[in-house]
Amino acid sequence: MATADRVGPARPFAQAAALLAFAAAIAGPAEAQSIMALPDQMSSIRLSNRDINHLVCEGGDVEDIRFSAEKAIAVERAGSDAWIKFLVKEVETEGVPTRTYATTASEFFVSCNGAVYPLYAEPSDIPAQTVILTPGAAQRARANADLLGPLVEEERAVSITLSLLQDRVPASFSEVAPVAADLALPSLPAASLHERRRISIDGAGLSASEYLVRVSAAQRIDERAFLVSALGANIFAVTLDRTDLRAGDTARLIVIRRGAVQ
Repeated sequence: MATADRVGPARPFAQAAALLAFAAAIAGPAEAQSIMALPDQMSSIRLSNRDINHLVCEGGDVEDIRFSAEKAIAVERAGSDAWIKFLVKEVETEGVPTRTYATTASEFFVSCNGAVYPLYAEPSDIPAQTVILTPGAAQRARANADLLGPLVEEERAVSITLSLLQDRVPASFSEVAPVAADLALPSLPAASLHERRRISIDGAGLSASEYLVRVSAAQRIDERAFLVSALGANIFAVTLDRTDLRAGDTARLIVIRRGAVQ
């Protein structure tokens, strides 16, 4: 490296509780679609009015769910998961059962990972839905402070570099669209750079990029050759996973910058 009304869960009918218990055991594989929701802003979503819908708190636990007690809704939660079921009303007339499915929208206020996710849910005749409660900037900043705060600057650079090289990027790091066009540096005429990944680290005042460096001729590359403004301002660390390259080889380059994504 170079330098509302009621707290859930509610269980109106025993049948609903049994269904939700079953969902807890098998949650995950059967849901058909996924919806992303952010904290502190109302998300208008459609949920199945006949199947069990799944909520997932990304990076933490579902701490609470508030919803109207007057509506026929069953809710269960366990750890990072919660399940919502709009109950079906069944009436038997002259021996013929008739089922009525919910059509009235409901509001849910889900506490997840220290934030509140307001959901305006419209019950619809669709398959079960999965709602991913995605961390907001404030939550990511707190997580990054816990992760990187105890480290000095050089140790932060090492930690971020290893997470990228090992493809184990923390969920609190934000993926940003990389630059599509390849880049050529005058100091390395036989090399081209392709930005594979770019991340922003909220709360830490840092950003980073991973480049694939391809060479058309054998050469030894000095990491300091990448300390150039073409790769961003305020670079304070660059790491190349290999420096001796043959013609046609590709190396991975990690560039870490002070400041927000540029």
